[in-house]
Amino acid sequence: MLQVTALTVEEGKLCPIRNVLSNVFGKWQSLILLSLEDGPLRFSAVKRTVGDITQRVLTENLRALERDGYLTRTVDPGPPVAVSYELTGPGKDLVEVLKPIVSWASENFDQVVAARKSYDARA
Repeated sequence: MLQVTALTVEEGKLCPIRNVLSNVFGKWQSLILLSLEDGPLRFSAVKRTVGDITQRVLTENLRALERDGYLTRTVDPGPPVAVSYELTGPGKDLVEVLKPIVSWASENFDQVVAARKSYDARA
């Protein structure tokens, strides 16, 4: 079994599993990365693709993904100024890891919903 235990906050900060997964397996990060699978998109196109995300939350998540090296931000000075985002090599590799999870979620969604209903009825 992988070592997942961290006994202190300091150990948790140094744990590669906690450190990386917490920054890419959140709802928004995964959806943003998946939206860029087919190539670069401008900010507004990423927002349209994801849909139910605020501009502020999208900006914060794009910055975090850029900081971690999963995507690049390119500014075309225009006019008009155009900002686009594109997956890097590690970002493309990560999307390939995410795709089977997305497929699994789609294929098993009905079972998950049924399990939730069953649990809620018992609780």
